Amino acid sequence: MTSRRAAASWIVTITMAVLPVACSDGAPSGRTGGTALGSTAMQRLVGRYAHYDVVAYQSADMKTLIISYGFTDLRVKNGVLMAHESFCHAENRSDQPIETTISDAATSAIKPVSVAVTLTTSNGRAHLHRPETPTGVGIHLSDPANDVLPTDPADPRLSDDDHDGKPGITVHIKVSDAVQGDLYIARRERFAYDVTEDHGSLSGTVTDKSEQLIVGASNPIFITRAGWLQVPDLSKSPILLTKVSDDRDCEWLASHRADLFPKPPVVDW
Repeated sequence: MTSRRAAASWIVTITMAVLPVACSDGAPSGRTGGTALGSTAMQRLVGRYAHYDVVAYQSADMKTLIISYGFTDLRVKNGVLMAHESFCHAENRSDQPIETTISDAATSAIKPVSVAVTLTTSNGRAHLHRPETPTGVGIHLSDPANDVLPTDPADPRLSDDDHDGKPGITVHIKVSDAVQGDLYIARRERFAYDVTEDHGSLSGTVTDKSEQLIVGASNPIFITRAGWLQVPDLSKSPILLTKVSDDRDCEWLASHRADLFPKPPVVDW
């Protein structure tokens, strides 16, 4: 059976990555979807996409995969292609016997603002880059790129984004029936992706440099610190966007995930 000490050393590595990552508002930079080169591809890409991405993390103690589901909307605004992400559900896989869960309410609390994407074309195929832009979850940041994340659960910037009466976002940890509890966290999401047209869908890889701090816990055993990083091999962090009707929502996605996307991966490195 897993010891409490070993479990505590693993917990933060999971929870540091448990939320899906997202982008907030950002200004167009470099080449954008408004160029004449990409105008035909831009119109072809406009629409709603079911969104699936995986981010692989590791630390000295464990390895974990965070699988996120939601939607990406590509729209043209003032001649520029804009991307907007919304999230519905997240889950994880790890190489340790610990269950980490986050509610759909917490997942959907990540509400990024639309951001301009860079569109290029090569051999008739479109390539999109969504830049890294910061956004807070479980906290209101005046300057999302530079504000320091809080450590005090009474910090007035903390926001109960999942509406459970606890500070920040709640993550439930279960080591065993006897050893389980909640962590309360605040995050700064830093997320980017690159995708290419692939038989009517868009596929590629995601890059994540998100930050997270624990602001409280239901049990002191869960308040630990552990270093974690995204796995350098980006093939372990894929993204797939599949075009769907504009009226599709989270309830519809929950019942069609298995038809739209690959079977959730396992830790294999």
